[in-house]
Amino acid sequence: MVKQDQLWPDGFRFLFDDGLFQPSTDSFLLGSFPLLRKGLRVCDLGAGTGLLGLLLLAREPSLRVTNVELQAAAVELSRRNTELNGLEERVVNLQADLREPAQMPAAGCFDLVVSNPPYFDAGRGAVAREKSRSVARSDVTCTLPQLCDAAGRLLRYDGSFCVVFRTERMAELFACLRERGLEPKRLRMIQNTAGSAPKLLLLDARKGGKAGLSVLPPLLLRDENGGETPELAQIYFRDKE
Repeated sequence: MVKQDQLWPDGFRFLFDDGLFQPSTDSFLLGSFPLLRKGLRVCDLGAGTGLLGLLLLAREPSLRVTNVELQAAAVELSRRNTELNGLEERVVNLQADLREPAQMPAAGCFDLVVSNPPYFDAGRGAVAREKSRSVARSDVTCTLPQLCDAAGRLLRYDGSFCVVFRTERMAELFACLRERGLEPKRLRMIQNTAGSAPKLLLLDARKGGKAGLSVLPPLLLRDENGGETPELAQIYFRDKE
């Protein structure tokens, strides 16, 4: 069922489908993470219905965003979201398989690549029966090496690849990136509370970057009383309400 929401009153509106890609905290967290500058060329790999691109454009309206998504129904909703917000001159929605270079934009044409990829290795656990859910949650159609291949190919030299991922696969992620000339440069762990172990991470890897990783303070989602932290509230644009 298609529903509509809004980032904040008078902010971008977005459509989503319960059976496809529902808005997730992960997308909002990743949307807050990249270092943005005016006019950056951005590619979202596995863009779903285009929410992440809207989150980035909400921070920097001069970006040019290309959404790459495999599932036709999600691409159609992403196109509708682009039109709903009058962003046709800023956003391109491309139905393509990122594993196939011939279907993708030209190599080296982006300053920033972002992705909220499937977290789970289909070879290590259960896969959802519904095709849309299995594609979104596990790497049945795109493995981590294939994702990193695509990011490395699309980025210009010194461009950044920003991703949200599971901490349990952090070593695998780092190895995969470095094998493709993408050097991890900024890392931020995400914790539910100050006393809980992180389950997610945000990472910025630089194409052709020199060794040297900056570990940022953890991003806390809940305060000591179980309420939303001020930073999370800002990430959700509640300061604009």
